[in-house]
Amino acid sequence: MKNARLLPALAFAGMALPALAQGNVADQISDSVFGPRAPTDYAYGAYQRGYFLTALELALPRAEQGDAAAQTLIAEIYARGLGVAQNAERAAGWYQLASNNGDRLATFELGMLYQDGVGVPRNRQRAAELFTASAEAGYIPAKYNLALLHVEGVYADPNLTRAAELMKEAADAELPEALYDYGAMLLEGAGLAPDIEQGADYIRRAAEAGLADAQVDYATLLYLGQGVERDIEAAASWYGVAAGQGNVVAQNRYAKLLAVGEGVTLDLEEAAMWRALARRQGLTDPDLDRLLVSIPAEALERAEERARFWPSTPPSIETIATVPTVVGPVLPSPTDADNAPTQVVDPNPASQDAPETTGESTETQDP
Repeated sequence: MKNARLLPALAFAGMALPALAQGNVADQISDSVFGPRAPTDYAYGAYQRGYFLTALELALPRAEQGDAAAQTLIAEIYARGLGVAQNAERAAGWYQLASNNGDRLATFELGMLYQDGVGVPRNRQRAAELFTASAEAGYIPAKYNLALLHVEGVYADPNLTRAAELMKEAADAELPEALYDYGAMLLEGAGLAPDIEQGADYIRRAAEAGLADAQVDYATLLYLGQGVERDIEAAASWYGVAAGQGNVVAQNRYAKLLAVGEGVTLDLEEAAMWRALARRQGLTDPDLDRLLVSIPAEALERAEERARFWPSTPPSIETIATVPTVVGPVLPSPTDADNAPTQVVDPNPASQDAPETTGESTETQDP
């Protein structure tokens, strides 16, 4: 009987061997055509799917063996507090280990911690050194930060030409902030020959990437016709987009265009709403106030109400839930005379004697 039980298993194994062999042949062909495949990173896969504790458990053995990618992953988990208590000091330690093992992302993130003094003592000189090392390893955000340090000229050599070179590399990698700053450098001729048209194009790309400050500047270029063909309607549209992102300058300028109907349909109520939002952030504009002096009181009230609830829509009588009709006997009101207590009770009796009654029955009545 013992041998009989082994036969099905042996038969199953015999059936699986050809399929396994076929898989190996397919893998060999694939590797010969496309090159060897990178091993699957199960820890990172768990991280991407939000299984942070699983990612931590899978990464720890590798990290202890000096795997830089696993060390960086653990640092990210602790830095962001994903599935564990946020711990900047522990994150800094793991970033340092990964940086020592050549991980450029870890080097950059460690530089950010030193720059802000999070988890480590604030040391901008050390941060600049780490940004330099990460940038030399080809990490784009590090190149952007290093470019800013060259512009500042305190923790790196004051060198606008080098700053422009680094900024262009980051911009050409489609980093939105770099697109915007490199466009500004082209407009101003900082570190390179001025080129208004090319500068406007870089700022347009930053605006399209969603950077609110770039959207405001590109709208202004369109309004003035600098580096681009003048287009008031497009300018108003970009101001509106930036205003919707909460940019206070855009809110004020968009309100002005709405108040006079320039590039957009005249709408005093809409203009008053954006003015109220700009005022909430501390920006007042007497010129805009004069443009809205003729707005009807009821329209101004609606605009203020919309601003209070922005970006949500104010509740209206149509959206308030109606009180459902009560089915069944109606309970008496607490102030109903027929439901009043028949016995006056002194909360602080002077004696232990029972309180006087009114002469009526002292039995408890149901409501």
